[in-house]
Amino acid sequence: MEKKSCISCCMPMETIEHYPNGDTTKTYCVHCARNDGSMKSWDEAVIGYTAYLQEAQGIDPDDAREQAIVALKKCPAWNN
Repeated sequence: MEKKSCISCCMPMETIEHYPNGDTTKTYCVHCARNDGSMKSWDEAVIGYTAYLQEAQGIDPDDAREQAIVALKKCPAWNN
């Protein structure tokens, strides 16, 4: 399987579990997909990344949101 990075959050997509519904044709990861397999919106991505940073790194909510926005803007889906 070709290694890709998520266009929304830049996470490396190395296994089939990283793809929404196991669909390796998708260019975004399981974390950036809705239950139906479509890509989340900017607002949904910010909310999800913020929650991840708060939980995984124990970052204050406002700082986590700021860091999420900075990181997401570097990814292809949002850097325009």
